[in-house]
Amino acid sequence: MKYNNILVTGSAGFIGFHLCKRILDNYEDINIIGIDNLNDYYNPLLKEKRNEILKKYDNYNFIKLDFSEYDKLVENLKDKNIDLIVHLGAQAGVRYSLENPWAYEKSNLLGTLNIFELARRFDIEKVVYASSSSVYGGNKKVPFSEDDKVDNPVSLYAATKKSNELMAHTYHHLYGTKMVGLRFFTVYGEWGRPDMAFWKFTKNILLEKPIDVYNYGKMMRDFTYVSDIVNGILSSIEKDFDYEVFNLGNDNPTELEYAIGLIEKYTGKKAIKNYMPIQPGDVEKTWADLTKSRELLKYNPEVKIEEGLKRFCNWIKNNWDWVKNI
Repeated sequence: MKYNNILVTGSAGFIGFHLCKRILDNYEDINIIGIDNLNDYYNPLLKEKRNEILKKYDNYNFIKLDFSEYDKLVENLKDKNIDLIVHLGAQAGVRYSLENPWAYEKSNLLGTLNIFELARRFDIEKVVYASSSSVYGGNKKVPFSEDDKVDNPVSLYAATKKSNELMAHTYHHLYGTKMVGLRFFTVYGEWGRPDMAFWKFTKNILLEKPIDVYNYGKMMRDFTYVSDIVNGILSSIEKDFDYEVFNLGNDNPTELEYAIGLIEKYTGKKAIKNYMPIQPGDVEKTWADLTKSRELLKYNPEVKIEEGLKRFCNWIKNNWDWVKNI
C-alpha cells in the first residue's frame, strides 16, 4: 500500500474498527490516525471495547474528536502528515433520523464538509468515503445500479448520504481531490451495531423476548458481511480513481423471515415475532448490482448469509456476559 499515514473517521465504529484492525494486522509500516467522538447513539461501551483492541497496536493513534468541530479537527491533525482519508464516521440509522434530524445535519452534512475541507487544506490527495444503499430510495428497478437516478430519497439519512456524494463531486471538480464513494448495503457481522436488526433479533431471541418484524417479514435486504465490505474498502484505497461511486453489497437479497429462521437455528431458540407494518423511511427491497465493482474494484463478496449469521450468532453467544447488557 502506497499510503503511510491514514486518517480513519469513525474508527471505533463497526466498519471503522474492522478496517483499522485489518490494516494494523497486515501493514506494520502504516500508521492509522483514528478519530471518533464515542457518542452515545448506542451504548458507548461497545465503541470503547472496539477501541481498546485497536489501541494495543503501536501504529494506531487515537484522538477523541468530533469532526463537526472544524477548528479542533485542524488543530489536532495539522502535524500528522495525513496522505489518505477514509471517512466512515457518520450518524447512522434510518429510523433515528425521524426522531433527531439535527444529529444528521451536524455529523453527515457539516461533519463531512469539514473532512472534505480538511483534505483541501492539507492537500490530501484522496478521500474514500461511506455512502449508503439508502440513496436509491424507493427505486423499483432492481438490482440497484450506480447509473440509476437517486433523486428521490425517502429518509433524511438517505438525503444526507446523497448530499455527501454531491459534495464529493464538487470538491473533486474544484480542487482535484480524488473521491471514491462506497454505497454500503446492510452490513452485519461481529462487533456490529446494536441498533441493527440482527443484533436485536439475536439478543431478544436468546432472552426469549419478542422481536419486532417490520413489513410482516416481507422485507428483503442485500445483507453484506463486514469482511467483504473491508475487502471493497481496501481495493478502493489501493486502486487509482479520480472520482467514482461503487456499490458494495452481496448481490443476494434475503427475505427477513429466512434470516430470522437462520438465527433461530444458530441460537437453538424460537423467535417470538411481533409483526408490524413497514416503517416510514424504510424500503421493501435492496439489491446491489455489482457489475461495476466487480470490474473495476475486483470486488467479489465471499460470505453467504448462512455462514455470516452463523459467525455472528457464535460471536454473540461467546460474548454474552457483556453483550446482553448492550
